Amino acid sequence: MATPIASEPRKVALVTGITGQDGSYLTEFLLGKGYQVHGLIRRSSNYNTQRINHIYVDPHNATKALMKLHYADLSDASSLRRWLDAMWLMLQQEKPDDYVVATEESHTVEEFLDVSFGYLGLNWKDHVEIDKRYFRPTEVDNLKGDASKAKELLKWKPKVGFEQLVKMMVDEDLETAKREKVLVDAGYIDAQQQP
Repeated sequence: MATPIASEPRKVALVTGITGQDGSYLTEFLLGKGYQVHGLIRRSSNYNTQRINHIYVDPHNATKALMKLHYADLSDASSLRRWLDAMWLMLQQEKPDDYVVATEESHTVEEFLDVSFGYLGLNWKDHVEIDKRYFRPTEVDNLKGDASKAKELLKWKPKVGFEQLVKMMVDEDLETAKREKVLVDAGYIDAQQQP
């Protein structure tokens, strides 16, 4: 392996969660830009939106579509676009440093439900019940990142707001449901085995 010339800047990136969707896309992006990429495999995040991605059970086809949520903590939701823009700006800096990329907003699961069900013209309270027995007393109540350093030094700011992000998630879930319905109707997937 050739030793890099001193005047040649090193392009090295560390990607945590490299086997996940975001990590794998970021890795592919950085490799395409000529970066040497190191990756860490990490366990899943505690706040997993997959728990609520399939929130939409079409109430028009069900007599009583009721889902129970386990907790309604606050969290700073982020999108892949937000992370990629910020990571690219970090990689352009002269010296490596640590930055927090966050919206600096917190939203409850109820707010998520308001936006997602409202986007579909529905009232979430007709379809979802939050069961307080499943609240986690040892969980952090409010997860909100402080991105002031990234904003000041990188001139970074979030481009996708909470409502836009939720609507994008709902649109994606609706498209997935349409594709799955085509497969069910064609007999390729058993409707009973769907999540």
